[in-house]
Amino acid sequence: MHLPGGDADLTGRHAECGALDQLVAAIVQVGESRALVLHGEAGVGKTALLDYLAEHAPGCRVARAAGVQSEMELAFAGLHQLCAPMLDRLEALPPPQRDGLRTAFGLNTGPPPDRFLIGLAVLSLLSQVAEERPLVCLVDDEQWLDQASAQALAFAARRLGSESVGLVFAARTPSVDLAGLPELAVTGLRDEGARTLLDSVLTGPIDGRIRDQIIAETRGNPLALLELPRGLTAAELAGGFGLPGPAPLAGSIEEGFRRRIGALPHQTRRLLSLAAADPTGDPALVWRAAVRLGIGAGAAAPAADAGLAELGTRVRFCHPLARSAAYHSASTHDRQRAHQALAEVTDQQLDPDRRAWHQARAAPGPDEDIATELERSAGRALARGGLAAAAAFLNQAAALTLDPARRAERALAAAQAKIQAGALDAARDLLAMAESGPLGRYQRASIDLMRAQLAFITSRGAQAPPLLLRAAEKLEPVDPELSRATYLDAISAAIFTGRLAEPGSGILEVARQARTAPPAAHAPRAPDLLLDGLTAHFNDGYAAGFPLLRESLAVFGDGMSAEEELHWLWLASTSAALRVWDYDRWDALSVRHVRLARDTGALSELPLALTSRTYALLLAGDLTAAVTLTDEIQTVKEATGSGLAPYGAFGLAALRGDEARALALIDATVEDAARRGEGVGITFAEWANAMLNNGLGRYDKAAAAARRACAFDDDLGSLVWAVPELIEAAARTGMAEAAAWAGDRLEEMAGATDTDWGLGILARSRALLTEGETADRLYRESITRLGKTRLRPDLARAHLLYGEWLRRRRRRLDAREQLRTAHDMLETMGMAGFAERARRELRATGATAHQRARPTRQQELTAQEAQIARLARDGLSNPEIGTRLYISAHTVQYHLRKVFTKLGITSRGQLDRVLPSDPRSQ
Repeated sequence: MHLPGGDADLTGRHAECGALDQLVAAIVQVGESRALVLHGEAGVGKTALLDYLAEHAPGCRVARAAGVQSEMELAFAGLHQLCAPMLDRLEALPPPQRDGLRTAFGLNTGPPPDRFLIGLAVLSLLSQVAEERPLVCLVDDEQWLDQASAQALAFAARRLGSESVGLVFAARTPSVDLAGLPELAVTGLRDEGARTLLDSVLTGPIDGRIRDQIIAETRGNPLALLELPRGLTAAELAGGFGLPGPAPLAGSIEEGFRRRIGALPHQTRRLLSLAAADPTGDPALVWRAAVRLGIGAGAAAPAADAGLAELGTRVRFCHPLARSAAYHSASTHDRQRAHQALAEVTDQQLDPDRRAWHQARAAPGPDEDIATELERSAGRALARGGLAAAAAFLNQAAALTLDPARRAERALAAAQAKIQAGALDAARDLLAMAESGPLGRYQRASIDLMRAQLAFITSRGAQAPPLLLRAAEKLEPVDPELSRATYLDAISAAIFTGRLAEPGSGILEVARQARTAPPAAHAPRAPDLLLDGLTAHFNDGYAAGFPLLRESLAVFGDGMSAEEELHWLWLASTSAALRVWDYDRWDALSVRHVRLARDTGALSELPLALTSRTYALLLAGDLTAAVTLTDEIQTVKEATGSGLAPYGAFGLAALRGDEARALALIDATVEDAARRGEGVGITFAEWANAMLNNGLGRYDKAAAAARRACAFDDDLGSLVWAVPELIEAAARTGMAEAAAWAGDRLEEMAGATDTDWGLGILARSRALLTEGETADRLYRESITRLGKTRLRPDLARAHLLYGEWLRRRRRRLDAREQLRTAHDMLETMGMAGFAERARRELRATGATAHQRARPTRQQELTAQEAQIARLARDGLSNPEIGTRLYISAHTVQYHLRKVFTKLGITSRGQLDRVLPSDPRSQ
C-alpha cells in the first residue's frame, strides 16, 4: 500500500524543504526554538512536508498530532494526542502547571484550570522533554483542532525561546489562534514539477493537451495530480476527449476518493465508513465495532490495496479528504449504525464523553437519555476548563430534546457557555432557538440578560442598559436577588454608555429606576452595597454614596463565589475605587480580576480585567509593565471579537508623550465609541488628549480636550481624571470661568474623601487657582500627601507644578530643587513629554537638567530582560519567573545569561547591587 508522504512526493519542493531544514538547524545546532505555520489548500502537500521534516530531523525526538473534524467538540483532545507520550515528565513541572494539565486531560479532578496556565504547562512540558534531545512537534490539520487545544498550542508557540523546540502547524486556513506566527505558504507545483509528478503515476501515454489541461485545472496541486488521472480511461488520456469542467479543488479531489471507494466491496465500504466515524485511530476499537456490525477481517485488504486506508497499528487514511469521502459516501442509516456500534464498544467509565458523542450521532431523533448524558459531558468539560466543548455538548443536548421547555433551557445554558467562551455569533443563534419555545418569565428575563451581555461585550454601547432594566423588572417578582444584580448590571452598562445613552436610559434615569430594586433579603454583601452606594451616589449627590461604596470595597469577596467576584470586579476596582480615591483597593482588586478571568477561562472578561490592571500600573508609573499588558489586551480582543476601546494603549501613549501614537488611538477611539454608543470611551479618550497636551505644554489644546471630556457631567466619577487636567490647562490659559467650574466639581468629588490621593490632587489643583502663601502651602501639602502614596506620576507632576510656580516668583533655588526632582522622576518613568517640560523650566531658572547619563548597562536591557532581572533580584526561581511571565524556565535562564553579560556580573546575588530597589515590582 502507498500512502502519500516521504521524499517521493516532494517533487518541486526544494524551497519548502530548505526552509524546514533551516528550522531544524536552528533547533539542533543553535539551541533556538522555532514555530512555523504551513498553510495551503487541501492536497497541496502539507502533510508530505511534515513527513519530510519528521524524517530529516537528525537527533530530534518527534511528536505528532492531527486535528480531526469530528473531535472539535472534545476539549483538549488534540493536545492530549500530542502530549500523551510525554506525560512521564509531568512530575518535573511546577505543581500548579502539573495539576492543571492533569485536570485538563481528565487524569484527576479539581477546579477548572487556568487556560493560560495550560498553555504555559504545555510550554514547560515541551521544554522538559527537549532537555534530553531537541524536540520537533508536528500538528497537522490545525483548522480541525478543538478550540482548547488550538489556544494552548498557539500560546506555547508564541512563547518559545531557547528550549530547542520546533512547533510546526499545517492548516488549510490557519485559525485566528495562530495569527502572527511565522508562515510558509504551500502552493501548487510549478509546471516542471507538476509534469514530473503527473508522469510518475501514468501507466500509459498521454495526449499533450490532456496533460496541460490536468496541470492547469489542478493548479499544480500534488494530490489532485495523483488522484484525478485515476478516473480517466487510457483512451481519454491518450485521445484528447477532454475533461469535466472546472470544479472546486477540494470537492473534485474528494469526489475522486468517492469514486474509488464506490468501486470497493460492500463490506469494505462499511468498514471504511466505520473507521472514518472513529476519530481516535484505535484499530482495536474499530474492529470491536466491526464485529457488532458483522464485518469480517477480510474487509480491510481491498482498502489497503486501493491505497485509501490501512488498519495496522493505527487506523490511517491516505488523506483527510479520503476520510471525509468514506464517511459522507455512506448512507445516513449506515453512519448512524456505525456511531451506535462505536458507542457500544467505547468504555463508559474511561471515555464517557466520546461515548455520548457517538450516541448523539447515532440517534435518529430526539432522545432524552442521550441529551442527559451530553449534559453530564458538558459538566466534565467545564471542570477541565473546556468552555467551548461544554457549549457544543449543550448545543447537541438541546437538538436532541423533544420537550420544548427543556429544549429552551438547554439552549439557554449552551448560549451562556458560548458567551463565556467568546463564541458570540453562536450564542445569538442559540438564543434564537430558545425563543422559539414556550418560555416562562424567568427564562425570558434570562434571554434579555444574555442579549444585554452580548451587547455589552461586543460594543459596551447604548443597547445594553434598556435590555438590562427590562430584565431586572421582569425578575423582581420571581427572583429578587437576581433582580438586584441585574439593576447593578444596568448601572454598570449605563456608566459605559455615558453621554451616548438612548432617551430614558441615561445613567441618572437608570439609577432612579434601580432605586426601586427589591431590598436585600440577607445581610448586605459587596454587590448589595455597590448597588445601594451607586444609586445614592447618582440620586443624592457624590458624597451620599461614599460610605457605602467604601464599605463595599472593604468586604469585597466575602461570601462571594469566584464567578460572582469576576462579574463585579470591574465595577468594584475601576469604578468604585476610583470614585472613593482608593488606589490600594484598586491595585489589589485589579490583580484579583486578572487572576480570576484567567482561572475561569472567561476570555470575554479578560480584556476588561487587563485594562483595569493596566491603569493600576499607569497610576503607579510602571509604564514598562503596562506595555506587556496592552499587548496582551490586543491579542485577547482579536481572539474574542471584544469591542472594548484601547483604553490602556492610549493612556500609556499619552503618559509617555508619544504624540503620534496617542492621537491616532484617541481619534480612532472617539470615532469608534461614537459609532458603538460607548460614551465613556469618548470621555477617557479626551482625558488622555488633555493629559498628553498638558505634558507637551500645549495648554490651549489641553483645555479644549478637557472641556470636551467634561461636557457630560451626569457621572462625575468618570471625570476624576479629566477635571484636574482642565484646571491645569485653564489656569495656564486664563480661562477663569472654566477653571472655577472645574474647581467646584473637584471639590465635590475629592472633598468627600480622606485619602491622600484625593486630597493630594485637590491640594495641587487648588494651588493652581490661588496665589501667595496659600498656594505655597497647598503645593507643599500636595507633595506631602502624594508622597505617602504609590502614585508617582501625580507626585512628579506636583513637584513640576510647584517648581514652575516658584520660578515665576523668582525663587530660583527652590524652583531648581523641585524641577530637578520632577525631571528625574518623570524621565525615569518614561513620561517624556512632562520630562521635557521640566527640562525647559530648569533652563529658564538658569540651570540645566542633570545630563541623562550615557545609557547604562542596566538601560541597555530589553523590557523583558529588565523584568526578568527584577524578579530574579527579588528572589524568584527560574520556574517562578517563567510562570509569572508565561515563558519557559529555559528561556528565563537564556535571558538571565544575557542580563549578566550586559550588567557585567556573574551571579544572581549581584543583581541587588546593580539594580535599584523597586517598590513597584509586581
